Amino acid sequence: MSEVMLEKAKTLEPRNPNKSTGVFGGKSSGILNWNDIAYPHWYKMYKRLIGNYWQADEVNMSGDVKQFPSLSKEEQDAYLKIIGLLSTLDGPQTRTALLLSLYATDPSVQSIMAVIAQQEAVHNESYSYVLSSVVSLDEQNESFQLGRKDPVLLKRNENIIGTYNAFVENPTIENILKTMVYTALLEGMFFYSGFAFFYNLARHNKMVGTSTMISYINRDELEHGRFIAELFRATLAENPEYNTGSFIEWVYDHFKESVELEIEWSSYVLADVEGIDLIEMAGYIKYRANKMLRMMGLEEIYPDHVENPMKWIRAYVDNFDGTKTDFFEQRSRQYTKTSDLNGFDDL
Repeated sequence: MSEVMLEKAKTLEPRNPNKSTGVFGGKSSGILNWNDIAYPHWYKMYKRLIGNYWQADEVNMSGDVKQFPSLSKEEQDAYLKIIGLLSTLDGPQTRTALLLSLYATDPSVQSIMAVIAQQEAVHNESYSYVLSSVVSLDEQNESFQLGRKDPVLLKRNENIIGTYNAFVENPTIENILKTMVYTALLEGMFFYSGFAFFYNLARHNKMVGTSTMISYINRDELEHGRFIAELFRATLAENPEYNTGSFIEWVYDHFKESVELEIEWSSYVLADVEGIDLIEMAGYIKYRANKMLRMMGLEEIYPDHVENPMKWIRAYVDNFDGTKTDFFEQRSRQYTKTSDLNGFDDL
């Protein structure tokens, strides 16, 4: 099958219909009427996303500033390495979301990806904000260098780098689909050993401000992963020539490899952290992979890991009534505006 290079979507083309004829490679005027879009339920996704608005400096880090020096050397090292990991993953997501939107011919996708890009920018800012609260500028810079220098992290990110850059160089439907596979992995699995570390600190009443920040990011990533999975399914359905055994096998192979790399990374960075069982963590990673595959319309690959083995994590994620409760302070604070659009997949 010969690959066709996609062109960037026209900003405005009045000769085309308002309702897009395809998410990528289709025709659309560029005029967006949310009441007349190809996938009407995506409006609910858009509403959930914009309901999650927050800013990094809204989180009080004063307690963390005092607590960080009292953490064990192992906890401090893991803290800095995991912030470095998260910044390495979130930094490119702003641009990746914008790149996807440039080739999307459905204006609803363009709008949703614009919101996702803005949220990813906030996430990256939050890592700078967190680090500036607890360590010197030199230590901040060292943490942000990890994505360029740490051999375990470089190995772990090699496939992401290759897939994302292939899309930049060759914007084809196949490369867009592969980019969405790695975006789903990133949003739905790669972050989670890092999230678990900060939630584990919080359940021992440590660095609760950082944990609160992470819960905000976690909420966003759940929604991002949900939409990317939907976009993947829609793109594959509209382009059935790519829905082949060989492509689906590629997806499964890369999920399996990503799971092994994530387990290797988590074992490396969490090995000396008290309170986290590495076997349980490996099971949690496989559980997250299964969950993302289901959302993408594919079969699970780890039949022994369909249940969350780390249920304690759910104490740090939003309740379904639209509010969030700090685990130790038990102080309810509004997280998103409550409406019939709220609710999300559990961890």
